[in-house]
Amino acid sequence: MNRVLIAAVVAGGILAGAGAAWLAFGGRGEPPPLEHATRFDSPRPLPAFALVDSSGASFGPERLRGRWTFLFFGFANCPDICPTTLATLAAVRTSLADLPEDQRPSVLFVSVDPGRDTPEALGRYVAHFDPAFTGATGTREAIEALTAALGVAVFVGPPDADGNYAVDHSAAVFLVDPAARVAALFGTPHEVDPIARDYRRLVAGGPA
Repeated sequence: MNRVLIAAVVAGGILAGAGAAWLAFGGRGEPPPLEHATRFDSPRPLPAFALVDSSGASFGPERLRGRWTFLFFGFANCPDICPTTLATLAAVRTSLADLPEDQRPSVLFVSVDPGRDTPEALGRYVAHFDPAFTGATGTREAIEALTAALGVAVFVGPPDADGNYAVDHSAAVFLVDPAARVAALFGTPHEVDPIARDYRRLVAGGPA
């Protein structure tokens, strides 16, 4: 499968994933007055998952309770989408610094490349964008179960002669509410000001 075909499949996967997420998380009725985000009328709890953070500590849905979290999937060797999105989320957090502490978002970056992203390497990677970011990884089976449950498309390409390989993945950012439920979805393109404004509206509405 060449790169053009992979890109086409991933683009389709992004749309299909968003559609699957909309159905899976019970979206219905008229769309809310948001600029860019899609808010789910009936937020659903995240599925059970068992990952580890950069310190090697267990990381499951319970670690997301008590505050709002941007959840993004990617990998440390990503050449474009991941660094751009993480930089955008860092800028979003900066623009929301005036909110009360319990309303400021955290960011969780889950690796879809566990073969290369060790917990330590992932920790160094996310800290480059914001020391407050959390990186999490785990077994391939655990990650695939989580991405499948959220409709995130991931395609791992064949290795080249040097053992290097590409990973293509959906670029959606999920917003998890303080009850560890998926409350909204931000599709591409990711822009600081629209995300920040929509976040304020979503938080002002509170968990459903």
